Amino acid sequence: MNLQEVKENKRTARIAGLWYLVLAIGAGYSWMYITKTFVAESAVSTVQNILATETQYVVSILFSIVGQIGFIFLALALYRLFKNVNQIQARLMLTLVIIAVSVMFVNIIFQTAALVFLNRASYFTAFSTEQISELTTMFLHLNIIGVYVVDVFWGLWLFPLAYLVYKSNFIPKIIAYVLVLSGVSYTIDSLSFIIFPEFHTILRSYLSISEALGEVVMLLWLLIKGVSTSKKKVETNE
Repeated sequence: MNLQEVKENKRTARIAGLWYLVLAIGAGYSWMYITKTFVAESAVSTVQNILATETQYVVSILFSIVGQIGFIFLALALYRLFKNVNQIQARLMLTLVIIAVSVMFVNIIFQTAALVFLNRASYFTAFSTEQISELTTMFLHLNIIGVYVVDVFWGLWLFPLAYLVYKSNFIPKIIAYVLVLSGVSYTIDSLSFIIFPEFHTILRSYLSISEALGEVVMLLWLLIKGVSTSKKKVETNE
């Protein structure tokens, strides 16, 4: 790898790190707000929470949109960084991200629909207040279910990324291992929610740590270090 390639890779890696940060902040804020607002046992309480923090609700929608845009640009930057390592795996990574973002925008529609329906409740004279609360909460609940469905793609895209990191020789191989750990955790989180909800409730607090570990390490490495220059050659696998 010549000096010009090193500089270009460092620049691309840092750009990827910035987009990763945008994704983390956008998706993280939106998810934290939704989980605090949604009350599974009470539609009335959920609606009261939405009405009491309506501005924050709108902000959470905007943050979610910005986060997903960040995810797209992150994937494009990583594709540019790793395409010469293995183009097939880089394309697979990009494809999985596109699927994940597409599903998330459907979830954002559900989140937005809850607020729109609540604000236009006066137009639905055939519905009682209780029914309006239940329908509003249903839209928000669909958003949450959708997040756990897309969770599996948040895990799957990390596997080709881990492979690319491992083969690149300009990012420490240990990061590839923690990315695999995060990928497995996201996948278990999604499948356990869908198949074994009771089991998921027990696992959730443990999985959240391992899910974040690989991505936080990767984010920090991209932002702070970029790429390692200790090796002169980059292994290429077409």
